[in-house]
Amino acid sequence: MEIFLLLLGIAFLFYIKNGLDSKFDRIEERIDEKFRELFKKIDDLKTTEKLPENPLTVPEAAKPKVTPEELKPPVIFEKTEPMVFIPVEKDIVKEKNEKIVFSMDNANTSKQKQHQSEPKVYIPAEPDKTFWENFRENNPDLEKFIGENLINKIGILILVLGISYFVKYAIDKDWINEPARVGIGMLSGALIMGVAHKLRQKYAAFSSVFVAGAIAVFYFTIGIAFHSYHLFGQTTAFIIMILITVFSCFISLSYNRKELAVLSLIGGFAVPFMISTGQGNYMVLFTYILILNIGILALAYYKKWSIINILSYVFTVILYGAWLFKNLDEKAPHYLGALLFGFAFYLVFIGVNIINNVRTKGLFSPIELSILASNSFLFYGAGMVVLEQYHPELKGLFTAALGLLNLSYAWFLYKKFGLDKTAVYLLVGLTLTFMTLAIPIQFEGNFITLFWGAEAVMLMWLAQKSKITYYRFASIIVHFLMVGSLLMDWNQIYPSASLMNMLFNKICLTGIFAVASLLAVYYLLKKEEENQEQFGFIFNPKKYSDALSFLGIILGYFVGLFEVSFQANTHIDGANSAITLPILYHLIFSAALLFSLCKSNNRARYQLASIIAVINIVCFAFWFSNYAFYEHEQYITTGIHQRIGFYLHYISLLIIVFFGYKLYQINKENPVFELFQKKIIVWIAAFFIIYMASTELMLHGLVLTNNPVTAQEVRSSEFYKNYQSNELLYLKQQIAYDSIDQTRTQIIKTGYPILWGILAFVFLIIGIRKRIKNLRIIALSLLGITILKLFLFDISNASETGKIIAFILLGILILIISFVYQKIKVLVQDDNKSKETNETE
Repeated sequence: MEIFLLLLGIAFLFYIKNGLDSKFDRIEERIDEKFRELFKKIDDLKTTEKLPENPLTVPEAAKPKVTPEELKPPVIFEKTEPMVFIPVEKDIVKEKNEKIVFSMDNANTSKQKQHQSEPKVYIPAEPDKTFWENFRENNPDLEKFIGENLINKIGILILVLGISYFVKYAIDKDWINEPARVGIGMLSGALIMGVAHKLRQKYAAFSSVFVAGAIAVFYFTIGIAFHSYHLFGQTTAFIIMILITVFSCFISLSYNRKELAVLSLIGGFAVPFMISTGQGNYMVLFTYILILNIGILALAYYKKWSIINILSYVFTVILYGAWLFKNLDEKAPHYLGALLFGFAFYLVFIGVNIINNVRTKGLFSPIELSILASNSFLFYGAGMVVLEQYHPELKGLFTAALGLLNLSYAWFLYKKFGLDKTAVYLLVGLTLTFMTLAIPIQFEGNFITLFWGAEAVMLMWLAQKSKITYYRFASIIVHFLMVGSLLMDWNQIYPSASLMNMLFNKICLTGIFAVASLLAVYYLLKKEEENQEQFGFIFNPKKYSDALSFLGIILGYFVGLFEVSFQANTHIDGANSAITLPILYHLIFSAALLFSLCKSNNRARYQLASIIAVINIVCFAFWFSNYAFYEHEQYITTGIHQRIGFYLHYISLLIIVFFGYKLYQINKENPVFELFQKKIIVWIAAFFIIYMASTELMLHGLVLTNNPVTAQEVRSSEFYKNYQSNELLYLKQQIAYDSIDQTRTQIIKTGYPILWGILAFVFLIIGIRKRIKNLRIIALSLLGITILKLFLFDISNASETGKIIAFILLGILILIISFVYQKIKVLVQDDNKSKETNETE
């Protein structure tokens, strides 16, 4: 009974449809008649309102008679309105910029002058439209879009659901057996297909929706018959669904509707899941997907439906990727099969994208270029994941082979078929990327960081060659990913590694490659000046290249610092000796940076160079120089540590002198900071000279005087009996510290007065020669402090020898200073007089 009612309802729908057809035909005839009347009225209005060709032409009879004496040069009146760069009609532009000339010239001459005086108006290209603007342009009548396009799809969906609910209700009530249920489903699909065929001639878009509904009914019916009723086996169900897919492809060709092709594609990819029992054979699955891709893509190639290419590519990537990661977790992964099918899918999508454009001789769209690039990257990623567990020694060879494969595509297709240069640039960029990665990957490099570094350069190079703006923003994103990956590599490898080759190890080479990637993009953008905009963001090549250079310097600094620190801690005994190598690297790097900044005559660079010099001088004086003392303490305590820090500090000291010289040279004539113009800067400089000279005297005094504590010294100590055998190390340290303190006291009481007296003498000589009054005052102040220190502090508890040496040398220096002042006091007086004269003026 219910089946009869269903058929009766379908017949009633046919009756209503025929009545609506006749009404629609009458409405169309009346609309056509009204349009013809409207067009006729428009033509009449154009005829009556037609203007003369030259409104300035005056009839011959109406021309005034003039004598030769009344002839005067023509008077020209021009409109000098500013030009506005907006899209305008040609006639309006001509009328707005027209020159009106009153002259005795003939009409042809007037027209020629008017033609020559017409300015050229620049009409800019229309900006790219948004999705909503394109939608409104293609569908100006929203009501028509809803009525003719949207409602029919909703209707067919509701109809399919209604049939599904009816069949389910009948099944729940046991009105029909299982084979009959399947037959009803297939019959319902056939009826819907018949309705679609009936409507095909006049309502093609509407009928295609019915076809889609019929195909969906076929798919679901066979799926239910296999899973729920078990009417046939998996192979039979698989074959039937393949036939449905093939049938839907032919229907999409017959109807020339890409919507049906999309449905065929979705159905084709859904078939394995609709007949899956959870124990499928991956070879059968991927063979089917491969054949399906070839067929579907051939359909897209024939009809030029790019959406089919995109969807087929996306579905294949998702399906293969999900299987790959699930397969690798199994006990016996199918490594070889994963590689072979991945390569097959890679070749299919490379071939389809390239062959289609070779045939049409067209340009690659951004989407096609993205598929071309991502296809190589995804296959490369899948291959690296498989080879990591399968044959890791082949990773470098695989990378190089993929690069050569892209190069062969580019060369062959460009030479034989004249492939679009944008695609050629992309393939060449891929070649450079993979060939660059091949060697470090073969030697177990960090291929993710390397891959992103090479990809960022390739994207920026491709953006310049292809003029595709969003490649620039993609390069920025990839560079950020590269930096983040490099930071993770540092955090994972350096703390866990026990021994690595110097420089030629995977983490150091990865860091160098990352810095080279940043500098390569900086070089590419060096001559660019034009801003680019994409997604509301503005790409400024000048600012971005400056940022890259700054980031490259920072990364380069840390790449070397981490490597030197790791190797120093690995190969040098004693933390205080090992840390002097990173300090020396820091000073060398800073000196090289300062030297490069001083090469260009730029105030901002001079300011940065001055800051670098001041920071390093302060750090050396109060921080870096201390490690040589710590090393000395360890050495005399244990006797087994090297004096590496002591010998390396000479190089550091030379670099500090270089910093001071460049700082003086930069600010000698035109100080870059206001502080350097003040008199206090001379006092600060003198303080650092005195402090570092005193530190050097103390260090050399300790090194030359102290020796490692021996076992004999330990046993002869008066405290030896108070310590156990396992506590003798503490006693040895105490003896060493006492020896150091004694030496320090002697150097302070004896060496410092002599050193400070010499420095006071040097300051005085320089102050007199350069006529720097502040420096002479500093010399006298230092001499006064030295004398006070000698009598108030040094004379007490000093050895007789120390007192004699200190007093004699200091006395000689004071006499020399006094003699120098007496000898050249005229220069000092002249210097004071000249300054007073300048102040008076």
